[in-house]
This record gives sequence, structure tokens and C-alpha cells, in this order.
Amino acid sequence: MKRKILILLSIVSCQLSIAQFRLNVGSESPIRKLQIAEMAINNLYVDSVDEQKLVEDGIRGMIEKLDPHSAYSTAKETKAMNEPLQGSFEGIGVQFNMVEDTLLVIQPVLGGPSEKVGILAGDRIVTVNDSAIAGVKMSKEDIMKRLRGKKGTKVELGIVRRGIKDHLKFVVTRDKIPVHTLDAAYMIRPGVGYIRIGSFGATTFDEFMEAFGKLQEQHPTPISLILDLQDNGGGYLQAAVQIANQFLQRGDLIVYTQGRSVPRQEYEAEGNGRLIPQPTANNQHPSPEVIVLVNEYTASAAEIVTGALQDQDRGLVIGRRTFGKGLVQRPIEFSDGSMIRLTVAHYYTPSGRCIQKPYVKGDSKEYAEDIEKRFKHGELYSADSIHFEDSLKTYTLRRHRTVYGGGGIMPDIFVPLDTLQYTKLHRQLAAKSIIINANLQYVDQNRKQLHAKYKTFQQFEQEFQVPQTLIDKIKADAVKEKISIKNPEEEWAQTMPMLRTQLKALIARDLWDMTEYFAIMNQQNHIVQRALQELDK
Repeated sequence: MKRKILILLSIVSCQLSIAQFRLNVGSESPIRKLQIAEMAINNLYVDSVDEQKLVEDGIRGMIEKLDPHSAYSTAKETKAMNEPLQGSFEGIGVQFNMVEDTLLVIQPVLGGPSEKVGILAGDRIVTVNDSAIAGVKMSKEDIMKRLRGKKGTKVELGIVRRGIKDHLKFVVTRDKIPVHTLDAAYMIRPGVGYIRIGSFGATTFDEFMEAFGKLQEQHPTPISLILDLQDNGGGYLQAAVQIANQFLQRGDLIVYTQGRSVPRQEYEAEGNGRLIPQPTANNQHPSPEVIVLVNEYTASAAEIVTGALQDQDRGLVIGRRTFGKGLVQRPIEFSDGSMIRLTVAHYYTPSGRCIQKPYVKGDSKEYAEDIEKRFKHGELYSADSIHFEDSLKTYTLRRHRTVYGGGGIMPDIFVPLDTLQYTKLHRQLAAKSIIINANLQYVDQNRKQLHAKYKTFQQFEQEFQVPQTLIDKIKADAVKEKISIKNPEEEWAQTMPMLRTQLKALIARDLWDMTEYFAIMNQQNHIVQRALQELDK
């Protein structure tokens, strides 16, 4: 009898709690309904629940029904997401890769904490604070956690160095490590500079201006510029505006944003850029010339720069239709470091084109498969496969050339994707990490000899040939990994030209840096080569 009374009292107590809560918060507001549901689940559900996760799942559930780019991120996710854009993180300062379950240092960051204590390219880090990280199948993420830490903290690294029998010990004081958003900058030919921007972050403008200044120093007259935004996924709006400002005249519109609750906001050029067009004698063409390179993975801030230069008739756009990400996210930060990135407006190019491609709210799967659909529909292989409605037609602001809205930026000159360049076999080798692992092992074993033989990159570029032993190693690894090849002789023959180019580029990267990598890869990049042809005209 007592047990029945206790159960009854318990039920009444629960009902009173809900009733009291309902009384305190009211009954009509949707937000109060949400609060009641959360409190009921947290207090009355049969099993214990993680209230933090319960709330986060609720937030994610609401956001999933919105557009594809609104998102919620935990404090940890927010920090990882922001680091590449903010321009630095705190750690030991090495570029590395994993080779046979061991961390191999590709290059220490110039002037970074690891270089200062004597860590060299080719060193293997096997212990961190006496804990083994080699040969224990530790994930790359877990290794990074051990290496990173607050500025000023110390970490002891155990190093294995080729040619030295004993393990070496280095105590590294962690520091701010710069994250560069500019991938490459060099004179691709006399009078033509090449700059590739990988993303738009807090340091992009400074990196760009420094790189352009160095290119100018190499040539006495104004240089033409190839601005490569292929595969650039975007980043900060302000960085994009700063870059576009360098090319446009005072008062030229760069981009504007507008949303339901956000009034139109315009961003205009200040007229203080170093690449502002200077009319020639016949007043027809700007000087220096600018060509922007794009592809289907060029998105967001990169599309803002592309659209501004195209609409203002400041630059020729070459490549394939861009991704079509034109939604403005406003960060809403929580006290625990987590954040909502909520879409509040659209980006529009100077001619009024909406950059954002169509989407269905809540259907992220179809949106994610858009690029795959472009493959299947043939858009990446032929400009004739791309059809625009007349209602999407608009015109550039100076020469009144026809351009189209409706999602992404359509280039002035279309360059089809060459499926023969990267064969199925090549893609399989890359997917299995056979190419990168063979390259890392080759450089690790021959670094000293390569540096001794090739004093400069120019000498390497002209003289180096990928050795047959490296090719044989890749072929042997392909057999070990059971890669299916129907016609070995024919498929290897088709794969070999790009494979040799890629290997040479990877070796150059490991001996020098990313600029040298792209200097070699660009020799086979059809979009880059088409830009050079247009400059010749």
C-alpha cells in the first residue's frame, strides 16, 4: 500500500512541476513551447539525458530545415573552422605527413619554433613528451592534439634522423604559427605574374600585396596578372573586397548584400589600388591586363572577386562555371564558444546577379550532389550543355557584354574538363595514397643528393626527370593494393604523362615550397595554359 502511495505522489509531483513551469513561461509562444519540451525531457524522461547534447541536437534540427550553409558548430568545431581563416594557430611549426605510421617532417615552418631548435626536413617525430606516436596506429588528429598547445608551453620531441644512430631530443617552445592563404606567386613568363589564392582569410590582403610587390620588382614595366582562384572555397567577405579594390576605380561597386531583415549594403572601391586600369592611347583596353581563373569549386568570396572584375569589365574570366555559394552568414556566438552561422542575406554582383545557385530548404543531399549532376549532364565538358533562361540575362557595366545570373559565375571563356588527363588508374592510385607515399619515401631517401645536384629550382625544373625506379615502385604498390587494371599497357601509357608531372611537382614542393609545385603543375593545367594563350593575343 505504501509503495502505491509513493508512486502516486511521485506522479502528482511531476505533474505539478510541469504545471508550475507552464505557468511561469506562459502557454502561447513557440519558444515557451520549446522550453517546456526541453525541461520535460530533461526532468521526466525515463532514462538520464545529456542536457547539453539535447539542446545542441535541437538547434541542429532547426537549422537543418533552413538553407545548406546555415550551421551550428561546437566550441571545438568553431575553433578548428576559424583557425585557417584567422591566419595563425599555436603549435610547433612543421609541415608533416604520415609515412608507414610515422610522422615525417616535410618542412619546418621558416622561422618557426621547430626550425629554431634544429629540426630538419626528413626528421621523424617518434615520441611526444616520452609518449610514443610512431608504430602505435595513432590517428593524425590525435597526433596534432599532442603537438599543438598554447603559446609559451614546452613539448619534448623524440626524433629519428637518417644517418644518426641514436634518438635525438628537442625541447620546442610552442608559438603562433602563421597560416598562409596564398598558395603560389611567380613570374609565369616575362611580363606576366601568376598569383594563386587558396582561400580568403585575415592575412590574404597582406600576403597578396607582398607577393605582387615582389613580382613587380622582377619586371621594370607594369605586368599583366593571372589571378588563380581555382578550388578557392571562399572565406572572409572583407578580404575579398580588399583584393577586388586593388583592381577597380574609385566608386566602382564590388558587391552588395541584401536580406529579409538586412537592408542593402554596398561595398565600393576606394580608388587606391595598385592594379587600377590605366587607359592606353586608343582608350580601349585597361593596362595591366588581368585574367581570373575559376572552376566548379570556386565559391563564395572567390566568386565575389570574380563577379566584380567581370561585371566591371576589369578582367577576363576563364575556366568553368563556379560553385554558386552566395549566402551571407552572420556568426551568433554562445558563451561556451559554440556558434551558429545563420544565413541573413544574399550576395549580388555589381550588375545585380545573385551568386547563389537554387536550393530546396532542408534538402542538403540534393544540394551536395550538384557538382556530380554537372558531371552527368555534361556541363563540365561542353559549354553547350549549360542553358540559361532569358530572365537571368544581364549586362556588364562598361562594355555591356551579356552575362547570366542564376547561380555561380559563368566564365567569358569556357575550358572543358579533360577526363583523359587524370585517368581512372591515376585516380585509383591517388585514392589509395600510393602516389603521395611513394613520393615521400623517394624524397626522404634522396633529399641530400637532390639538394646537392640541383642548387636552384630553375635547374631542377629544366633538368630533373622522374626516375624509372620511382615509377616501378608505384606500379609494384598498385599490384599490392590490388588495383584493377583491364589493359595494363594502354592504361599505364595514358596515365604516365600526368603522373610524371605530378611526381616532379611533389618533389619540388618537398624540396622548396608550394610555388614551385604549381610552377610545374601549371604546365599541364589547361585553364592556366588558355590564359597564357589569351595574353599572347
